[in-house]
Amino acid sequence: MSRITEQQSFGELLRRHRHAARLTLEQLAEASGVSTRTLSDMERGRSRGPQHRTVTALADALTLGEADREQLLHLARDGRLRDHWTRPTGLCELPRSVGDFTGRAAELAWLDDLVQEGGSPGVAGVGLITGPAGLGKTTFAVRAAHVLLPRFPDGVCFLDLYGMSPQPLATADALLQLLRALGVADPRIPGDTAGRASLYRSLLRDRRVLVVLDNAASEEQVRALLPGGGAARVVVTSRRLLTGLEGVRRLNLGPLPVAEAIDLLTGILGERSASDGEPALTQLAQLCGGLPLALRIVGNRLVSRPGWNAADLAARLTNEKRRLDQLSAGDLKIATAFGLSYDQLVGSARRVFRRLALVPGRDFDAALAAVFGGTPIEEAWDALDELVDLGLLQDGTSGRYRFHDLVRLFARDRLQQEDTAAERDAATARTTSWLLRMATTAGRWFEPAHGRPARADADLAGLSSLQDAERWLHVDADNWLGALRYAADHGQYEVVLDCAEAMRWFADRWKPWTPWQEVFGRGADAATALGDRAYQAAQLSFLARVHHAVPPADPDVTMHHANAVLDAATRGGVTAQIAWGHMYVGRALIRFGRLDEAAASLSTAADMFKADRDVDAYSQCLGGVGECLRGAGRYAEALERYLEMAELAGDEGSGMTPSIAPLTRANALAAAGLCLGLLDRRAEAIATFAEAVGLFEHFPPSGSQGRCLQALAGVLADEGRADESRQKYARAGDVFDAAGDAEAAGRCRDLAAAER
Repeated sequence: MSRITEQQSFGELLRRHRHAARLTLEQLAEASGVSTRTLSDMERGRSRGPQHRTVTALADALTLGEADREQLLHLARDGRLRDHWTRPTGLCELPRSVGDFTGRAAELAWLDDLVQEGGSPGVAGVGLITGPAGLGKTTFAVRAAHVLLPRFPDGVCFLDLYGMSPQPLATADALLQLLRALGVADPRIPGDTAGRASLYRSLLRDRRVLVVLDNAASEEQVRALLPGGGAARVVVTSRRLLTGLEGVRRLNLGPLPVAEAIDLLTGILGERSASDGEPALTQLAQLCGGLPLALRIVGNRLVSRPGWNAADLAARLTNEKRRLDQLSAGDLKIATAFGLSYDQLVGSARRVFRRLALVPGRDFDAALAAVFGGTPIEEAWDALDELVDLGLLQDGTSGRYRFHDLVRLFARDRLQQEDTAAERDAATARTTSWLLRMATTAGRWFEPAHGRPARADADLAGLSSLQDAERWLHVDADNWLGALRYAADHGQYEVVLDCAEAMRWFADRWKPWTPWQEVFGRGADAATALGDRAYQAAQLSFLARVHHAVPPADPDVTMHHANAVLDAATRGGVTAQIAWGHMYVGRALIRFGRLDEAAASLSTAADMFKADRDVDAYSQCLGGVGECLRGAGRYAEALERYLEMAELAGDEGSGMTPSIAPLTRANALAAAGLCLGLLDRRAEAIATFAEAVGLFEHFPPSGSQGRCLQALAGVLADEGRADESRQKYARAGDVFDAAGDAEAAGRCRDLAAAER
């Protein structure tokens, strides 16, 4: 494969021909009539474009053939043009940098790589820096250009393309300015865009020039401003992603990390930063969301007002309704920067943007955006694409979108200014209804006798499986919880109660989520407001359960709610809920260590559940009674309860809900294994633990599974089976890790090491 070499300069070619002719400088000077000094300047590149008659005289003296003669004349003409345009013009000068520039080390390294990398044939290095308003794209590009200046001996050109203005700089006008900056006289500049672009590329081909094209509006605007190859480099900044540009390296600039944001504030404030204190500066950095423009505004305000302190300004910024107003200093206004992007949007995208400020949670998907915007899903996708392209939204994994905190405040301000109160209320009501109907439908997937809802409202997003329902409830938790709060606060008790009731079974699958206490608390309040004793007792029962099950468990609060269940259920004559009240009283008493009283309450509940043929609840009571007996040292009696519980869970005809039977049996066998071990029936304990471990493997890692493995390992160690014990301890450590209990995982690994 042939290797394409860079074109030689006039001086290099002249020297090669002189050496081929075996002539010294003096001999060639005598033969051509050109002075030795002039020849030396030519060969050293100091004179790159001698006149035509001089080159002709040299070609004659060297007796060059027609092709070599023409090549030498061509290089001389090219050199004369370059000698002309490289004269300083003072146009497209690089702006001044800021002395307190901070951070962006990784980004500067990225740009350094761009400068150093070798381009493919016909392709010069082009870096595209994108990001939302206020991230300091221009400041970063200017700083980098100043740092790189020594590596571009043929010059650095900076051109603002006015991409956010109503009339961005036309490509032809941009080329005119760049050609002038490169030293081309106006009479030599072609009148058409294509001609200017061709001349521009030819000038950059062999020159080490850096061109910074700031604030680009579109691919079409900048495509003709990119060099065709060679040593030149171009850096483009834009709020838009410019996804249509091909063959460019992309850098999406993000907010500054908190540490770098504090450093920037410190640099702006100078000596006074010490008196402001790190806590206040940290709070300011967080309130500014890492946006360099916001940080500079805050810093400038403090510097210009020596009587102010950072803590006072931070206190002002904590008021969200006033934060954007406070983020202004002279002609620097964060809202103005966002407004330039907002003005680029079409009307439908503006409406979607404004109304998304009403989203209760931190992120959302296209389905929710369509509901808020009152638009079909296809139009919502288009609006979201435009908002992401302009940096007004951030897109993340799995089709989720989110605002920067300050952009959300801007969207909220636009909503207040441009939508009527009736329009805002209608959007909120429509979305609240949609979110609660979605949550209720998703929650009902988990009811043992329910499964797929028979009919879902036509406007809801499709949920085709249990996994779809679970995923939606997880990822949109902040949104449907926010809708529940709004509905409860505005007296929509029926929908609040429906939603809370639908969460009963799902709550058992997501125990670490602490807002369950709020969900069922609001459900109980809604039932109370509706005067429904049965539902009030049921919601209070769920509330007692989550206070008992969700760490940190609070027996006082559990007892309070359990007694409230008994009171409401007794007043309403709801036998099933009276049983649940006794059960949670018993659970609270176990936590207080009052085991005899706990066993009595749980036994009462067990009898009521058995009479009502509620096998699921009855088996839970058996487990509770077994826990009391085991705690009191009555291991044989406890074992009987656990074995009965395991037998019910293993009998398909017992009436236990099939979906909960396997896990119930696993827990019952694990508890039975503990009793067998305490009764010194080790062989039976090992077999029982092993069966429980096998059942646990079908479920996500949990503390119960880890404790079962740990107990099995302990019995194996007592039996002298060290290798097996070590393996089970190690497995228990892995399970505890996966379940999020690092302390328990460490203990198990220490025990495994001790078995070596």
